[in-house]
Amino acid sequence: MYFDTDAGGVVHNIAYLRFIEIARTQLAISMGMSFAEIARTKIHPVVVRTEIDYKKPALLGDILSVNGHVGTHTGGRFHVEFEIVRPSDGRLLAACHQVLALVQMPKGRVVRLPEGFPESFTLEA
Repeated sequence: MYFDTDAGGVVHNIAYLRFIEIARTQLAISMGMSFAEIARTKIHPVVVRTEIDYKKPALLGDILSVNGHVGTHTGGRFHVEFEIVRPSDGRLLAACHQVLALVQMPKGRVVRLPEGFPESFTLEA
């Protein structure tokens, strides 16, 4: 989008975070995490760390692909990896690593990942 770029037509670095947020939401839904279930259980996936390596700039008019998957997971935390790629030339534009925790609200208490996570993901409270 035009609003994602600067005067030179280069995508702002903050726009990548929005792209990743959208992809992470779609990944969560595909894993069976629903907003209704989050509201019912009050267990929220919370980002506790984000690292992004910007490799090449995306430009106004580029079509981008954001791919993500769950990586390692232990206790109450899990890692998610994303790549933002420009399919027209196959270039990796950005790589992102995030650490998330499941947090029981309103107490703000970290809860353990469910047995079999991420394949059999369900929230229970």
